[in-house]
Amino acid sequence: MKPDTTTADLRYPHLKYRHELKYFVNVHQYHIIRQRLRGLMQPDKHAGPAGEYHIRSLYFDDISNKALHEKLTGARDREKYRIRIYNLQDGIIHLEKKIKFKDSISKVKEALSRETADAIVSGRFEVLNEPAKPLQFHMYMEMKNRLLRPKVIVDYTREAYICHTGNVRITFDKNLRTGLNAIRLFDPNLPTIRALDEHVYVLEVKYDEYIPEFIRTALQLEGLVRQSSSKYVICRKFLKFNSWEDQ
Repeated sequence: MKPDTTTADLRYPHLKYRHELKYFVNVHQYHIIRQRLRGLMQPDKHAGPAGEYHIRSLYFDDISNKALHEKLTGARDREKYRIRIYNLQDGIIHLEKKIKFKDSISKVKEALSRETADAIVSGRFEVLNEPAKPLQFHMYMEMKNRLLRPKVIVDYTREAYICHTGNVRITFDKNLRTGLNAIRLFDPNLPTIRALDEHVYVLEVKYDEYIPEFIRTALQLEGLVRQSSSKYVICRKFLKFNSWEDQ
């Protein structure tokens, strides 16, 4: 999907934009949809024996909490930075910038070493000052000029399914938790607390131009209501409302 480049982020002219739909589903809805999808789509190849994998992301925001407020106010075009790891391991570390443009999303990412990730988390962001690596350099400028800093840990378990027709990816994110004002990305013993009811999952549907009709039919379920809150916002709001984040 190719947006109007006159207003899209011109620093990344070759970005591919996709549609993204989000829903809250209860356990009953999850089991019905999951059973349907398992006969239509392939499980994610990165999943473990239980069909899931763990994701931990450290999200960043600036001194005015621009990313948070733009999401809450429904700004059409926005972006946010995060560092993401899988299964609490440091073999794969991604610096990512998620970009929202009108009703579509895209993502830019670069691999980080453990040493670089540790430096960023500890505030030594000069390691990002590498013009040859555009994403790292852009983040460096944000940290220098807008005081972009780590804000919140977001933890969850993901169950994912893919379909090559339409390039569809459907995920169930479970056990959403957040760090208690801690940003120790690689700490397996990091204290976390549930940010969403344990019986509520986040269903996300991502696709390019269209959803095949057989998948669209499988997703039809009475009571399925689209929602807009991101996991980042849910965790930030939870901490604030429960007095674990500075007011």
